[in-house]
Amino acid sequence: MEDKKRPLFMISVVCRMFHIHPQTLRLYEREGLLHPQRVGRSRLYSQEDLERIRMILGLTKDMGVNRAGVDIILRMRRRLETMHREMEEMMDYLEKDIKRKFEKRIKEAFEEEE
Repeated sequence: MEDKKRPLFMISVVCRMFHIHPQTLRLYEREGLLHPQRVGRSRLYSQEDLERIRMILGLTKDMGVNRAGVDIILRMRRRLETMHREMEEMMDYLEKDIKRKFEKRIKEAFEEEE
């Protein structure tokens, strides 16, 4: 499985991929929308960063959302993902707990019959 957080792409490559100016990415970074990793003075973007750029560009260019709106949407999305992950963990715990109690009841029922 590929590490989506591993920095792979230089700013020039990312700009060519998305047909945008390097200043656009620098602006997104200054405004806290992106957090590329730094190697010396160079910015390196991961696959996860590319997905975020794609989302930002979709919101700004296709939907007309301003950067402040993009920031709010991205923060809400991050919160939603966190809540979803926490709910999945809770459901896993509950399922294991229910299964454990069910198995205990079955065992007790068979022990009573003996």
